[in-house]
Amino acid sequence: MYSLAPSPLYERRYERFAIGHAATLMSVRPALGGVSIYACRMIDISRGGASFSVSTTIGVPLHYYLHIVGTNFRIGCAEIHRRDNRIGVQFIKPIDESFLHQIVRHEFFTGQSGKSAPPATAVHRPTPVKLPTALLAR
Repeated sequence: MYSLAPSPLYERRYERFAIGHAATLMSVRPALGGVSIYACRMIDISRGGASFSVSTTIGVPLHYYLHIVGTNFRIGCAEIHRRDNRIGVQFIKPIDESFLHQIVRHEFFTGQSGKSAPPATAVHRPTPVKLPTALLAR
């Protein structure tokens, strides 16, 4: 039974999934003056929109393409809200459900849902041995 109290659960059109994928925002400058690319980190995604964080919102336009690293698609976006370094967008066209599940499945198998990567360990590479030039001349 639906409650009479308003709830965001019933107002959302699509189910949201928390992810931590890296992504890029690509926008075309006015008068086709070039392309600007901004790095971002996905926070969540649904068929109809997404939210992500960027290092700075200075210079980020209101319309751009979202490219999730590891996929072959660019998704057209229109910005809905911007708070500090967090941006929420609505997709121009809802994404295919199979593509959404591919993104969420990848997140599940890699286990990187918003977690920072563990610190990289130093790799020991032995220094090359220098042979005397007298041995090389033979």
